[in-house]
Amino acid sequence: MSQTVRPKENVKLLFQQVYDFVIDRIERGEWQSHDKLPSIRNLAQELQVHRLTVFRAYQMLKQNGIVYVKEKSGYYVGSKNYDEVSPLAMENPLLSVSGHLKNHLNEIHGIPSVYQFSQALIDPNLLPNLFLSEYVKEVFDSYPKLLGTYSSAQGDVELREVLSRYLLRHHNIPSTSDEVLITTGAQQAIDLLSRSFIRPMDKILVERPTYSAAIDIFRQHGARLLPVDIQPTGYDLELVEQLMKLHKPRIFYMNPTFHNPTGYTVPTSQRKRLVELAEQYGCLLVEDDAFHDIYFEGPPPPPLFTYDSEGWVVYLRSFSKYVAPGLRICAVFARSPVIRPLITAKSLADNGTPLVNQKLFLRCFESERLQMHLEKLRTALQIRRVLMEKGLAGAGFSWVTPNGGLNLWVKLPDGLSANAFLEECVRHSISFVPGRICDPLGEMSSWIRLSYSFVNEEHIRAGVGRLVEIAGAMTPGS
Repeated sequence: MSQTVRPKENVKLLFQQVYDFVIDRIERGEWQSHDKLPSIRNLAQELQVHRLTVFRAYQMLKQNGIVYVKEKSGYYVGSKNYDEVSPLAMENPLLSVSGHLKNHLNEIHGIPSVYQFSQALIDPNLLPNLFLSEYVKEVFDSYPKLLGTYSSAQGDVELREVLSRYLLRHHNIPSTSDEVLITTGAQQAIDLLSRSFIRPMDKILVERPTYSAAIDIFRQHGARLLPVDIQPTGYDLELVEQLMKLHKPRIFYMNPTFHNPTGYTVPTSQRKRLVELAEQYGCLLVEDDAFHDIYFEGPPPPPLFTYDSEGWVVYLRSFSKYVAPGLRICAVFARSPVIRPLITAKSLADNGTPLVNQKLFLRCFESERLQMHLEKLRTALQIRRVLMEKGLAGAGFSWVTPNGGLNLWVKLPDGLSANAFLEECVRHSISFVPGRICDPLGEMSSWIRLSYSFVNEEHIRAGVGRLVEIAGAMTPGS
């Protein structure tokens, strides 16, 4: 059976996104045969695009036989099954896509520098390298054919069973191994969720600021981002409800525990209410929890997933970041309707995270040494955080001290632009993350993210000292 050729996913011109937006609404049954479509003016206003963009998309839909026109009335959904319409010769699908894919954070990480305050990773010298090397031999002794074996797309069943028991033991969340998916890092999990649940022009909620790579992933899939400010006290839940009610977003991507980049933590009361709102308005909450065990003043509140009884929360838990980041292990916990399409997407992406990585992580995760390592790691990171704060104090910078995580979210002295500041700092071999790439609106030019976890104490002293000197020289009136 022939199918209508849709615009190529990797081109994603704006009119093609509008085209897919209309197709998606028809597929979902929101617009039935012979229903009148929104006028060109109204849809352009809703999607915040030019009327000519909508007109071009509507014309393509008409040519494909998906919609028809009534004279002086407008566009209507056709009566045919548009899957049976003959393909339309599209414009050249091999248009250049060299500038299509963007990863602003990766570009920052690629800047060579001695003082890498841009890397939200843990200094390898703080990781349990000695016993990791011991575990490598143990794993290959236990699984001699490991390198000749694929993992399943869902992930090693032994690891999934251990992680589901962990969730029950530590958070009192009942789950089965069938409700766990192992991905190659949390970033892949975000991409798989986007592929599975986001269509072009779908509206989604994201925090402002948020994880930069997530912004780039969502935009690459054609999503329209609705920002929700995160403060030290959490979110404005009245605004969140208004946005859910008005825009019906597909997902709300959040990082509520030692938030990246701010370090803020959303309180328990808000977590419960967010789950209620998700159930009420049919919005999938994507809870990214990369730093749950990196706390300084006491454990954080339970995950939102704890309060989910209807399957509206997807819980992304990165465990390997503080054990062996190179293993790239993330666990996705969700109920069956969400997990099933994610497994399919995972099988198409790489057919399974390397089994050797999973088995090695499993051996580390079950070790009694892990808890001892975590206690020492928290102490070391807190010392580095305090050291960075001391270096910044009294120089016109401002921030809220985080109780966990790997970053400081710092407001620059008045009159200092993050872009110009970064450019000058790079000349002095210092890198950091400018706030604008963490902002879905592309603003926040007076904020930067400084990570205290990747550089040692000596480099923090020297690097922050240089950074403060540069800021002083660049600040108007200094």
